Amino acid sequence: MENKEAVVEDGEIESVTAAESEFDEWTNFGDDDIMQQQYTIQAEEAKKVPFVGDKEPLSSLAAEYKSGSPILLEKIKVLDEQYVAIRRTRGDGNCFFRSFMFSYLEHIMECQDQAEIDRIKTNVEKSRKALQTLGYADLTFEDFFALFLEQLECVIQGKETSISHEELVVRSRDQSISDYVVMFFRFVTSAEIQKRTEFFEPFILGLTNTTVEQFCKSSVEPMGEESDHVHITALSDALGIPIRVVYLDRSSCDTGGVSVNHHDFMPVAGDLPNASCSSEKNIPFITLLYRPGHYDILYPK
Repeated sequence: MENKEAVVEDGEIESVTAAESEFDEWTNFGDDDIMQQQYTIQAEEAKKVPFVGDKEPLSSLAAEYKSGSPILLEKIKVLDEQYVAIRRTRGDGNCFFRSFMFSYLEHIMECQDQAEIDRIKTNVEKSRKALQTLGYADLTFEDFFALFLEQLECVIQGKETSISHEELVVRSRDQSISDYVVMFFRFVTSAEIQKRTEFFEPFILGLTNTTVEQFCKSSVEPMGEESDHVHITALSDALGIPIRVVYLDRSSCDTGGVSVNHHDFMPVAGDLPNASCSSEKNIPFITLLYRPGHYDILYPK
């Protein structure tokens, strides 16, 4: 079975390993057969959920845990005081990048912030040059970069190519578009990690015995590979976009009350978007809900 890496509040990695002993009696199956069967089951289940779902009230989250852990229900009540809605994403290993993609483009559409588009284009160009310096051929990533920049321009209104919010949802559910934008983010993340090997290497060595380059080739660039704090930090730094991750887990609070922890990933370079849409410059406008192995989008009140 495959290890799934979970982000925890203090930035450390918690390894969640499914027990393999239950398969001991399956003497006619090899490990690869078992893993493939599990992957197939998960893939079939994932297909029942769109890449990006509709906006739902927080009550839908409470209903999901109605018969579950009391502490989770209490934490959802706390979330309900701070957030108005949730938008789910498909649990296919790409949920972090997919959630980030939609949340960011939706924010630009709401704010109509051309200055932010100009700022992000500068950082995208830095990522392109970093990949070229690392030895990547343009043909391996250029289509992904071009499609993202195209979507970015489309959310600004008043142009022939402008799209509505409904069309943004449709495009985010279109695999030919959605997966390309996810791949764009994966290449940007990979470039940032490899560009700053000395910074990321200690974290990567805590996850695996591979080199930074091998980690990027096996755990960052391929579709379906789950994301942890290394990926989030790298993407936030590369694009200069703060990201808030809210953790819904069974951890208890030392003070006796129930609270929901969060962590703000702030770009290391201090290259932040301008304050817009009533958001302060140092407060992330992208908020994601993390449950072990999965990310969804949260909407603050």
